[in-house]
Amino acid sequence: MLFRRTLRSSAAALALLLPFAAACGGNAKADDSSDSVTLRVGATGWKVEEAVLKFAHLDDTPYKVKWSLFQGGDQQLQAIRAGALDLASSSEIPPVFAAADGRPNFKVVAVQRGSTLNQEVVVPKGSKVTDIAGLKGKKVGYVQNTTAHYFLYELLKQAGLKWSDVDVKPLLPNDGLAALNGGSIDAFASYGTSVITAHQQGARTVGSGADILSGNFLWSARDSVLKSPAQKAAVADLVARITKAYAYVRDGRAAAFAKVISANTHQPVAQAQSDLVTQQKQRPTQARTVGDDTIASQQKVADAFTELGALKEHLDVKSFWTTALNADLKKAL
Repeated sequence: MLFRRTLRSSAAALALLLPFAAACGGNAKADDSSDSVTLRVGATGWKVEEAVLKFAHLDDTPYKVKWSLFQGGDQQLQAIRAGALDLASSSEIPPVFAAADGRPNFKVVAVQRGSTLNQEVVVPKGSKVTDIAGLKGKKVGYVQNTTAHYFLYELLKQAGLKWSDVDVKPLLPNDGLAALNGGSIDAFASYGTSVITAHQQGARTVGSGADILSGNFLWSARDSVLKSPAQKAAVADLVARITKAYAYVRDGRAAAFAKVISANTHQPVAQAQSDLVTQQKQRPTQARTVGDDTIASQQKVADAFTELGALKEHLDVKSFWTTALNADLKKAL
């Protein structure tokens, strides 16, 4: 059974965290220092990673995890820069802007492959706009320095429009929803829960980032974490556990986890299950190590923002990537 294999694999991963002090052939005993390790980890929208770990019974980590909720990955990277988080999860975009000053205090340490669905440009109920080209001259909200910023720019280009052809308004997800419903913007580019909520309120999709985005979601760790063997091992274990938790969900438990999703997103359970199955079919949620291709993917994104003028000069993204976690993550997976 997959779950038993998952638990065995997870137990093996804990060897990264628990120093052994026993004679050859004796029983291993954990060093008490493992209990003092704490990871401050960010989450966006709702704490889905925390929820899926609990659902899969993989939340019994030998280290402490303090989850903090943010409206976007950009805010998580700001928290990393401020020293308020140890580990941030985001799309490819937030680390680009967090590193733009040339003094990042973090490194991208792993990649989580994930669905690019629910990344959309939406218009309110009753809008006469039917496609991206129809946004010319309109007020369009977007979540700055996130996937929404990137796919809106690319969708406008595909429609033959320049960024300056629309009246763009940077807004946080919740503020954007309020502005869309209040009529102060004509369209909103956003993601995740905010898009789901917009549809519940009658919004329609006029553009999607599903085929524009790479599906690479990045784990960024503070430099101080990489200098601590215990914290570094904890990061590898946590990222691997999330992968295993999603595998547990895909092993015939989508209906049950959909109830957890529904309770947090306020979707009907049937819709939450349908979305979950579709997302996992499009691109199963799973971690992978850092490679040249993942770095090149983010470089493409950074170059687009340079072209847009959002970045003042060329940014070499490999300067804030590292393979330092690769060996530990491979073992944990």
